[in-house]
Amino acid sequence: MKKPFEPQLKTDPKSFDKTELIKGSSIFVQREMAIQLREPQELVTSDVETLAKSYGIYLEFDRASTGREKDWMYMIRISNPGGGPINSQQWAVLDELSEKYTVSSEGHPSLRLTTRQNIQFHWVKKKNLKPIIKILAERGLRSINGCGDNTRNVMGCPLSRYSDIFNSWEWAHKAGEYFQLPLEPFIKIFEIDPKFIRKPGQSFQYGPRLLNRKFKIAFSAIHKDPETGRLVPDNCTEILTNDLAIAPIAENGKVQRFQVYIGGGQGERNNYPTMATLAQPFCIVSEDKLLKVLDAIVAVHQEWGDRENRHWARLKYVVKAKGIAWYRDQVSARLGFSLEKPNPHHDYGSRDLHLGWQKQPQNGLWAYGAYIENGRLVDHDPNGKLKSMVRDIMAKYPIEMMVTPNQDILFMNISEKLKETFEKELKSYGYGQRNGKPYSKLRIFSGSCVGRDTCRLTYTDSEKFEPELLDQLEEMGWGDLAESIGITGCERQCFRPATKSIGLVGTGLNRYMFKLFGDETARFQGRPLISQNGNELYLRSVPREKVAVVIGALFKFYKNNGQNGESLGEYLRRIGPDSIIQYLKNNPDTSEFMGKPFHTDFVLESA
Repeated sequence: MKKPFEPQLKTDPKSFDKTELIKGSSIFVQREMAIQLREPQELVTSDVETLAKSYGIYLEFDRASTGREKDWMYMIRISNPGGGPINSQQWAVLDELSEKYTVSSEGHPSLRLTTRQNIQFHWVKKKNLKPIIKILAERGLRSINGCGDNTRNVMGCPLSRYSDIFNSWEWAHKAGEYFQLPLEPFIKIFEIDPKFIRKPGQSFQYGPRLLNRKFKIAFSAIHKDPETGRLVPDNCTEILTNDLAIAPIAENGKVQRFQVYIGGGQGERNNYPTMATLAQPFCIVSEDKLLKVLDAIVAVHQEWGDRENRHWARLKYVVKAKGIAWYRDQVSARLGFSLEKPNPHHDYGSRDLHLGWQKQPQNGLWAYGAYIENGRLVDHDPNGKLKSMVRDIMAKYPIEMMVTPNQDILFMNISEKLKETFEKELKSYGYGQRNGKPYSKLRIFSGSCVGRDTCRLTYTDSEKFEPELLDQLEEMGWGDLAESIGITGCERQCFRPATKSIGLVGTGLNRYMFKLFGDETARFQGRPLISQNGNELYLRSVPREKVAVVIGALFKFYKNNGQNGESLGEYLRRIGPDSIIQYLKNNPDTSEFMGKPFHTDFVLESA
């Protein structure tokens, strides 16, 4: 029997869960955090751990080590609205701190770029948390809003910073500053010199218990095709996977209005009826009213979101329970004016990775998008000495860098005369190849979350598995496919795997569930392979060593039967799940995984 979907909206304080109670004692916990960060033992108390997330700190342990005592460590996540920019002085500090404090159990320091355009430090010991956060904050790089029950890093297209049509990056900074948490506790806990901190003029009014859960906001972009002059929407940020998404509307070559979407989110929770879903069209709003509308949307969720059941606390579950029209009425009541209904056919664009050379329209200079496999900047990898490459490039050239939503780097403001030299210098560090072979299309379009070694929540490898899987698929002859594979170590799905051509979600150690029906364009929500009758789930727990076999079979099925110009996602959506199930059952390479389906009672249809 399917478990009921029963979120406790506008939760009675008597029913608050323990996280809400901890947040309600935030002043006491803040004092405790300041004390515990100075104490020698590596572990902090659970209440301090809960609140530390709002300051960008996650408690982790070395998943590769064994023994009764856990090897505790921390991750620091630096907020980076719109991906940057980060100048040469800032990067030098990031690199120097990582060399000192992020050495893995294998002996390699690294920095990690993320799909929300953040920068992460892994393998950090507690005694080094305050020095790292203080030094970075005094150089304009803050960990506040990095994690926790607040708005997270606001995303915007990094290439749009020099657009002559619409600056998505600028709006990401404006919204990021507006929804920033109060700075006073941050300054006090980490002993930051206040002269380096500029406080926002206006800001969102967080309640005493902050938001119900994390809240994600993203802006898409519009670019002008340099050859045709045609305006092309760009969804590099995959806006519909966010709680709140904003897409510009171009009218007569200008952007003065926006379409707003609400209720997206990819995270799920095992053993509960939860869902990964794309945001729905909500309203159209003029630029002068946009920030007020965003404020009201977040405020309604702060009031109504579930505070008893954290697995139903995201905005998408309010939308699921009450509907878009109800939510629009709530927001309109707060604003004092009616909202224009959205255009259900508005084109927000496809995912663009912004790799290679890109012209910056406003200043005539160039940007270069550099692919960084899984966002990991490290020197021991077969992809080359990427950490040294970025350090030396940033020190040598008068440029800035940005983090893209695909965990890559966009080097900005390169002059025409330096283009050839710049590209040659990247290659001198081994960039552009893995094990001596050029990156394949399939590899460039694919990626993963950090996975088991450095994330306490995951069940299995993702960052370590992805390169090996791509090696196997390239050896099988699939490297030239312009498709994407996304891998995450658990159902929280940080890399957004279900919006890719094939998604893999960790379900146990070296076990992965397939999600199909997504697309390289990121316009479609992937889902598990469930039969038409709605409860027989296939490919739920495929062993690591067989994942390439199943993907190869799906690729072959598509290549032999897909229509001309049809993508893998289009083909699978057209033929439907039962045809895929029948094919895999009849295929001798995959029949062993199709014998006994998993009967699930926890499938919650998208809103």
